[in-house]
Amino acid sequence: MEIALKDVTRENFDAIIALEVAASQRRYVADNLYSIAESKFHPTYRPRAIYCDGDVVGFLMYESFDHDDRPPAYNIFRLMIDRHHQGRGIGHKAMQGVLDEIRAKGPFERITICYVPTNRVARDFYASLGFTETGLSEAGEVIAEIRG
Repeated sequence: MEIALKDVTRENFDAIIALEVAASQRRYVADNLYSIAESKFHPTYRPRAIYCDGDVVGFLMYESFDHDDRPPAYNIFRLMIDRHHQGRGIGHKAMQGVLDEIRAKGPFERITICYVPTNRVARDFYASLGFTETGLSEAGEVIAEIRG
């Protein structure tokens, strides 16, 4: 199984916006069309198509925060795998891929993610990738991070 992260383009746009999560996951994941539109107004957002063996199967997005006096920080705030492709380890490999992509940019201060406290699957998933919980956001979401 070959997993790759690629830019969102005219060629893969329709496939990305057609992806769906399971009904039980919809409250946890923003719509891909909204996320792509949002990225056009935020130059620090980096939308990525997730490919498995050449097919679009997911979407993720992260942002970077540059600081004058210290390394950049990153926030991964979108991740979804189409319901027909879940349970195969694609999400884990895609997250490893984005972590590698960020690390390849050079030193960083931290990589942060957030999730709903009741989402045990997310908690276990992110912990398996090395994220450590650091507290709650103002919105009541769990904040977890990897320090650079």
